[in-house]
Amino acid sequence: MTNERNGGAPARGAGDGEPVISVHGLTKKFNGKTVVDNIDLTVRKGAIHGFLGPNGSGKTTTIRMLCGLLTPDAGEGTCLGFNIRTEAQKIKRRVGYMTQKFSLYGDLTVRENLDFVASLYELPDARAAVDATLKQLGLDTRGGQLAATLSGGWKQRLALGACMLPKPALLLLDEPTAGVDPQARRDFWAEIHRLSSEGVTILVSTHYMDEAERCHEIAFIAYGRLLAGGSVEQLIDQSGLVTWEVSGDGALEVGAELEGKPGVDIVAPFGLSYHIGGRDRAKLETAIAPYRNRPGLAWKQSVPTLEDIFINLMRSAEDNQ
Repeated sequence: MTNERNGGAPARGAGDGEPVISVHGLTKKFNGKTVVDNIDLTVRKGAIHGFLGPNGSGKTTTIRMLCGLLTPDAGEGTCLGFNIRTEAQKIKRRVGYMTQKFSLYGDLTVRENLDFVASLYELPDARAAVDATLKQLGLDTRGGQLAATLSGGWKQRLALGACMLPKPALLLLDEPTAGVDPQARRDFWAEIHRLSSEGVTILVSTHYMDEAERCHEIAFIAYGRLLAGGSVEQLIDQSGLVTWEVSGDGALEVGAELEGKPGVDIVAPFGLSYHIGGRDRAKLETAIAPYRNRPGLAWKQSVPTLEDIFINLMRSAEDNQ
């Protein structure tokens, strides 16, 4: 299949192509405070790369440096083959950047917003491009609706449509589904995967674990630092966590009692059960041994979840603050 987006290269399997983003030592300070601290990041062609971290962790600042809106205080790298320091203008014209906050015009209709974006990019057949985008995203019946009257999910579709109009090779999406309902999130992610299958590379920031699991690769970030990266399977293998699941009457009390004991790094509710985990198997087994035969409890060893891994990484990062 030929990819008609910028570059015209054949589409490949998810994330197995050449690097679209490759940065090293990326650092940014504001008023003397380091908000992005020595980050290395590689995103390969066609991948959906998740940027997972809590609010204030440096995700947005990193994305803005990648797309040329901010200049790093330290570090080097390329985005779409262009130097992020010296060729920012070239990057800006070739990426689709969707901001966390809806940034289109509420007093314009859906179509008028897309017409305006098409004019900014001087698209040669703007009307056809807008028509195709409206149809692709299910907005064709809402073209005359004022953007301000759209629900959160439809606003996000419109914002994505504006990003897609110039057919960018790279989409940078900053928490695109924050505040939208579950069905809208599901539909949005279906569209992201469709774009990836066409060869578009996507870096998407989120703090939702279920969204991170839909990515081909994930980068965990907290306190401005990259904590870990890789596929879900790689992150589980690298975590070194041993996790037990305890359920039944008294599981809540057991979780509370185990919190903070030597060898217990994670105590997290998981539905009607609790995940108890640690990196030192021997110490963890010693900690839970007195509870293993308590009446009414069921214990089973489980595979660590992304949430388990993230909690563990966050606690380790807090210890190093």
